[in-house]
Amino acid sequence: MATLEELRVQLDKIDDQIVKLYEERMNVCKEVGAYKVHAGRKVFDRQREQQKLESVSSKVTDEFYKKGIQELYEQLMSMSRKLQYQQLVEAGALGRLPFIEVESLKPDTSRIVFQGVEGAYGQAAMKHYFGENNNNFHVSTFREAMEAIEEGSADFAVLPIENSSAGPVNEVYDLLVEFENYIVAETIIPITNTLSGLPGTKLSDIKRVYSKAEALMQATHFLDMQTGWERISVSNTAAAAKKVLEDQDLSQAAVCSAYAAKVYGLSVLEENINDEPNNSTRFIIITNQKIFTAEASKISLCFEVPHTSGSLYHILSHFIYNNVNMSKIESRPVEGKSWEYRFFVDIEGNLADPAVKNALRGLREEAMNLKILGNY
Repeated sequence: MATLEELRVQLDKIDDQIVKLYEERMNVCKEVGAYKVHAGRKVFDRQREQQKLESVSSKVTDEFYKKGIQELYEQLMSMSRKLQYQQLVEAGALGRLPFIEVESLKPDTSRIVFQGVEGAYGQAAMKHYFGENNNNFHVSTFREAMEAIEEGSADFAVLPIENSSAGPVNEVYDLLVEFENYIVAETIIPITNTLSGLPGTKLSDIKRVYSKAEALMQATHFLDMQTGWERISVSNTAAAAKKVLEDQDLSQAAVCSAYAAKVYGLSVLEENINDEPNNSTRFIIITNQKIFTAEASKISLCFEVPHTSGSLYHILSHFIYNNVNMSKIESRPVEGKSWEYRFFVDIEGNLADPAVKNALRGLREEAMNLKILGNY
């Protein structure tokens, strides 16, 4: 029996041959890419790749080796595709992305919509981004806000996309797919909820607490310490404050911001009742134009992948190969397709970056229903 050192020497010799053959293979792939650029052929040929995988696996008998050789050739063909996508981009064959670079968003003369009522966190986010003096109005639902910018009654909408403790706002993710509206900016505001009631209300008077479902969840520890309080969900925290004012019932209280309590003349009974003291919500600024600025450094996109083993891995490898950092990934069920999912991804970069162009070229060829949600 050979010693471990002798076996390693054999492996080194084999690896030297593999490296040499890999270089030869990639050089031929480069010629294939040049041909495809000249002839206008697509890089990704799913049928051809499947035939290749079946061919190479048929040349080995051991079942473990069959699986291994398929994985090896999937990687080899993936490297070949990425090389050819790069050649297409360098040849100017990327195709124009339907996004226009602009100098600024020009919000001074714009009309802005937010979801909720006066005192809502959406209003606070709007003021945080656009300033105190702006032309704005509010609507009851996220959908109504998306419809307002789609039809042109508003230039921008301000909507929550995720909370640091409650997670993503799934309805907004779904609406980004449904509507032809796009993210152009974001702003993050701290969420510091209070328990507020009518002037003169004491904790011992309270029987019912109103707020948005997520806000009630974020104050679970405080609310669990109280005895017999009924928790009732309403559309948002400011709507809860408004209801307490309108009902004039000392047995009711709202989980809301101090700003909402001030707007509706309520007294703050307990400050900062959040379970998580550093709670914050990320809001996105949406418009119906496909625009981005030169300073934009984050890209949000969504796509679906074939319902096959390894399909998501191969799609995400386009980011790895092009040194594009992926900062976030979420999934949502695809309507009408059981157990199939749409993926929402945030990556770092600008649509004008060559590395981003290369990665997007690969995604456009291999993913299904790719949509760039915005560069901001």
